[in-house]
Amino acid sequence: MSLPWRNFARINMINRDETLRHHDYTFCPRSGHRLELALRGGRERAVCPDTDCGFVHWDNPVPVVAAIVEHDEQIVLVRSIGRPRNWFGLVAGFLEQAEHPDAAVLREIDEETGLTPQRCTFLGTYAFTRLNQIIFAYHAEVPSLEIRMDEDELDGFRIVPIVDVRPWSQGTGPALRDWLASRGYHPPVVEFGEHVADG
Repeated sequence: MSLPWRNFARINMINRDETLRHHDYTFCPRSGHRLELALRGGRERAVCPDTDCGFVHWDNPVPVVAAIVEHDEQIVLVRSIGRPRNWFGLVAGFLEQAEHPDAAVLREIDEETGLTPQRCTFLGTYAFTRLNQIIFAYHAEVPSLEIRMDEDELDGFRIVPIVDVRPWSQGTGPALRDWLASRGYHPPVVEFGEHVADG
């Protein structure tokens, strides 16, 4: 016997060709009814047709923190487990429940690299629509690059001189691009994973 509340586990990929695409609900996680499209909050959204339930899948963006970890004109790029061998990016991660982004970025830097920033400056927010995320970007200055990589999350890292870094077009790339521009560097933007650093 299948319980209605278990139907929430049946989700569809928005676009199966994109391996990192966020998921949408097909069934209501409360009642188990198939969701329907209706206008809510000025947009078309997936809603439960059961008026007693009232569930609306608002599909709000997921908050993420990212850090440009720098020491002596070099930055740290990391590769998450399961990513292609040439996919290096900024230290990044999700916020924990009730965690402020300022605390989350310090935690992520410590967890992934074992580094403790001397100074951490908020750079701005960046929308990553493909994954439905809002990225809180930071610049973190660390006293050294003696990295203790978290092998539960990462399987590689690079230390790259900022003059050799090439920002990518999506995700955390625009934050890196803007930060490099603020330092007087205007390298070409590349697709994520392709020629991120010279050398």
